Amino acid sequence: MELTAEQRAASGGQYVTLSEGVTHYELAGATGETTVVLVHGFSVPSFIWDPTFEALKQAGFRVLRYDLFGRGLSDRPRGRYDLERFVRQLAELLRALQLSSVSLVGLSMGGPIVAAFTARFPEQVQRLVLIDVAGVRSLHLPWYLRLGMLPGVGESLLWLMGGERLVRGAASDFFDPRLVEAFQERYRQQMRYRGFLRALLSTLRSGMLGDFSAFYRQVGERGLPVLILWGREDTTVPYAHALELQRLIPQAHRVTIEQCGHIPHYEKPEQVNPILVQFLR
Repeated sequence: MELTAEQRAASGGQYVTLSEGVTHYELAGATGETTVVLVHGFSVPSFIWDPTFEALKQAGFRVLRYDLFGRGLSDRPRGRYDLERFVRQLAELLRALQLSSVSLVGLSMGGPIVAAFTARFPEQVQRLVLIDVAGVRSLHLPWYLRLGMLPGVGESLLWLMGGERLVRGAASDFFDPRLVEAFQERYRQQMRYRGFLRALLSTLRSGMLGDFSAFYRQVGERGLPVLILWGREDTTVPYAHALELQRLIPQAHRVTIEQCGHIPHYEKPEQVNPILVQFLR
């Protein structure tokens, strides 16, 4: 079904109309010179930032999180879901909210988005946090996503599976299985709205899980403060990518979270939140 104004109003979030459609966001916390912007990954919308959003707000930061187009409660416009679209969405959102100085936090596919934004608008970015990011080199995709790259085959496969393969695949992001069930239930909510699977297929076919190392290299050349956070047991973006990213951004401070998977800020917030707060201050 289509997202309605009533459903959006009931969500308790905030909305803004950008050039390609409506973006769902939350902006909260103290007003200051710099806002921390949280950019999520391939398919899990902005609820992935729940522990981080609250911790940063409580620590006195102004914090912004939003749903990328095609995910959560944001619109699912037609066209290519490529890096250009996602960087444009972020730039337009910041302009609409009159935020000219930000620190960016990118998770997984959010990594290439924040790195490309930094390369394009270096004067707007004060600090950068990269959490288990994609784009250091092309990812090895599971079989159902590789098939999804094929025109016609991908549509048939994902519609046949009804997206449940994606839901089950989310379990691989965790090291601790006790967190999986509640996470999957929240993930399913966005699948009720038309255009979600189409957006994911377009994102795959547009190369958003490919190699964006050139942008990370530009971040390294600029020399701005960077924090790399990585779960040691990440099977989605293996830990070896963290070591490669460190070489691309030599000034970065790298922190490894032990016994943790692809989303350390969500799986071990009690460990990660103090690190984020200290770095962002």
